[in-house]
Amino acid sequence: MDHQRVLRDVTVRLPTATTALEACQWTVSTLAHHTPATISVLLQVRDRLRCVAATGAWQVFATVPPKTGIVGRVYASGEAAVVPDVTADPDYLPVRPDVTAEICVPVLDPAGRPIGVLDLQWSGPVDLTPWRDTAERLAARLGSRIVALGGPPAESRSEKLLRHAAALSAAPTERDLLDAALGAARDVSTLSAAVLVLIGDDGPRLSAPPLAPGELEGRIRAELTEAGPDALDRIVRRAHRYGAGYTLGECGHPPTEDYRPLDRAGVRTLVTVPFGPPEGGGVLLVADERALRPDPTTVSLTELLATQAWNSLDRLRTLDRLREQASSDPLTGLRHTGPFGQRIAAATPGRTALLAIDVDGFKTVNDTYGHQAGDRLLVGLARALEGALRQGDELYRIGGDEFVAVIEVNRPEEAVRVAERLTAAARRTGRTISVGVALPRPGESAELTLRRADQALYAVKRQGRDGVHLAPA
Repeated sequence: MDHQRVLRDVTVRLPTATTALEACQWTVSTLAHHTPATISVLLQVRDRLRCVAATGAWQVFATVPPKTGIVGRVYASGEAAVVPDVTADPDYLPVRPDVTAEICVPVLDPAGRPIGVLDLQWSGPVDLTPWRDTAERLAARLGSRIVALGGPPAESRSEKLLRHAAALSAAPTERDLLDAALGAARDVSTLSAAVLVLIGDDGPRLSAPPLAPGELEGRIRAELTEAGPDALDRIVRRAHRYGAGYTLGECGHPPTEDYRPLDRAGVRTLVTVPFGPPEGGGVLLVADERALRPDPTTVSLTELLATQAWNSLDRLRTLDRLREQASSDPLTGLRHTGPFGQRIAAATPGRTALLAIDVDGFKTVNDTYGHQAGDRLLVGLARALEGALRQGDELYRIGGDEFVAVIEVNRPEEAVRVAERLTAAARRTGRTISVGVALPRPGESAELTLRRADQALYAVKRQGRDGVHLAPA
């Protein structure tokens, strides 16, 4: 193999390349004339290595996360890797099943900083030593040409959309999700401001502002707030009735009445995109104070982003509902045994009182009037007991007609007074309850405290029901 000729053939046209992508593609295609290797160039785009040119492979990795594979290792270290046996290197990323050897060298800028890698993989016998020298020299020339042409290619808008979609799917809370959606809308559209109008139970409202809203966003939010819910509703209904819309960037044409508040805020470019369904969704507004001309692709990408953001928001809300259902009693809406176990596990000895509550004569109600009547009784009683508790006290339903209140007190007498308020509230509903009160002893488990509260409850039952009994300290 005449490696001088390889160098000459590859580099002769590098000066004529007009883009970094063209320089990489020329390097790969010319190298392929001299070796049957699988050849690829990967350049850094944001936090990943992106394959921008390749040949000789049935499939290549489009992007590689940081420090992943031999290519990631070489990029992170800036040191070439010569691998005579890829099966012996745990970092090898399989491209073809017959690959045996690999050489990967960093593509460096003139200051010696990695901006990508040049990777060659062989399936047959090859003398790796001269190929390492050739690959390093080619990578150096390629790096210089890429920098001369402005550096690695910028992230495309579709790549931005993909990155933001992944971030939206991973958002842990609704606030995080909406903040991420607004930032993504600005990034993908290249406009400076983004605002979400959401339809809630009380009508349309602006989503919570980002942590650091821009000046235009602040003006938009102020004008829309002053305009009021009717104006927000008109903007939302317009978007859902007619679909996405955008300005043409031409001055001298007044906005429709619906968009007067945005005009007063200084908006000169506007993209409006429906957000979610007509009922319960909203609208995404992306704007700029410059008179720009968004193209249909920008609008389409913004629509895709809004769809992804809504789907992620709907998923979060569904999960919240499922968690609420899993942690609460479907009949009364009270928390039930799962969260109750967590709460009593955190009980403070001498301060956290447990009140075991039982409805007197509940079985008779079920047997006489049926379970629907019993359910209505329990719901009404649950509301009455909740209303009699203090702020911060917690009420749980742990069985058919069994409740437990967990309260924080300074003295046992305070717990007894709260229990007596509960019995009085029950009487006002036409029913009576028996309440056993216990405070944790030092070193006592919450389960034992609850058992003592149950024992105190049964002491009330033996004494005729409709009362309170405090378990011995």
